[in-house]
Amino acid sequence: MGGSVNLVLASGSPRRRELLHSLGWSFRIDVPDICEDLLPGEGPEEAARRLSRAKAAEAAARNPGALVVAADTLVAAGGVILGKPSCREESLRMLRMLSGAVHSVFTGVALRRGEEERFAVEETRVEFRPLSEESMKLYVESGEGDDKAGAYAIQGRGALLVSSLHGDYFNVVGLPLCRLSRLLEEFGCSLADQWRNS
Repeated sequence: MGGSVNLVLASGSPRRRELLHSLGWSFRIDVPDICEDLLPGEGPEEAARRLSRAKAAEAAARNPGALVVAADTLVAAGGVILGKPSCREESLRMLRMLSGAVHSVFTGVALRRGEEERFAVEETRVEFRPLSEESMKLYVESGEGDDKAGAYAIQGRGALLVSSLHGDYFNVVGLPLCRLSRLLEEFGCSLADQWRNS
């Protein structure tokens, strides 16, 4: 977004930064310091919503007058929430769960300016092809999934893991762009404005 909107991305994710750059928008980065531990009994949709709103609120408090964009992405498979793996062995365990199965990717998106807030959660269903133990180990050793929810990156080598997808591809990358655009409209920034200011 151009000079008419003071936009702040409350995220340290290089994928989210690249996605906003691809739209031609101008923005600043302010990485929030939020504990991302899940609450007892919290589901992936609730967690994604809570964490994205908390990130937006913290960054908005430091950037008065700015329109803050925050997001949080979680993967859920078989009733288990898969966050970022803590080690390579955990990455391998996650890929074994995802192999040949369907999982959901939830991204909470929150926009905040002062006390005004809009938020939503996007879900995308992803099916993995059946994976051999050797292929999973080689993927884990590549390091691509080290800091990714679910231990894979669909925008990289991990594209070869995915046999089908239902929903927003960009949601799996980490920021559902169409949903974000619609939330911006609720802040008075029309789609035409979003293009005009790029």
